[in-house]
Amino acid sequence: MIRRLLLFDVDGTLVHTGGVGAAIFDAALESVVGRRPAARIRMSGKTDPQIVAEYLRQMGLPGGSDLVGAVLDVAAQELAAAAVRGELAAGSSVCPGVETLLSVLAGDPRVVSTLVTGNIAPNALIKIGAYGLERWLDLPIGAYGSDAADRNLLVPIALGRLQAVRGVHLEPPDAWVIGDTPRDLECARAAGVRCLLVATGRYDLAALTSLGADALLFDLSDTDAVVSLLTGDLAECP
Repeated sequence: MIRRLLLFDVDGTLVHTGGVGAAIFDAALESVVGRRPAARIRMSGKTDPQIVAEYLRQMGLPGGSDLVGAVLDVAAQELAAAAVRGELAAGSSVCPGVETLLSVLAGDPRVVSTLVTGNIAPNALIKIGAYGLERWLDLPIGAYGSDAADRNLLVPIALGRLQAVRGVHLEPPDAWVIGDTPRDLECARAAGVRCLLVATGRYDLAALTSLGADALLFDLSDTDAVVSLLTGDLAECP
């Protein structure tokens, strides 16, 4: 019986895409509006719709939903093409310990793991699919940037999908967000769920320490410790 929902971020938590992730927005903007942005914005923790809207503002263009959606559609096509050409796999990597951790968690019937990510759903699937991580994740109950531009709305969406799709109702304290940025913690706090931050993204341990997450680790490589952290209290539950 499922008693714990684990919500993993993608970029910086499960995988690193190097410069490929940023480059697809450059190409998509050029395709849709005819030019590339003069400078790249900081993307960590933002949803894909937020990223595109911010770029459009920077470029002095209207950030309406139609234009944002058009850029996102092309960005998804660009990322898929980069994956086919082998550029995504060549420029990306799995974060330490992720494959072993996800495989162990997938073998625990009390636990379901999925994604809560700012990536739109097609981009998330392409990124984790480059390394076969999707086999350990229940993707239909995840929540994505294509569901809401505001990351703080995503955890409730995932909890709702867990009930609607799998018939399992869990309260917020039964869920963890696992991420690598202050925005991951913010979305966890907004939903009343717990948060584990890892220093595998752009924020190091020193930058994350003062945020007050429920747990903080350098990375996910100590499988036993991470599993104990995320599921250890389940043994005490009736």
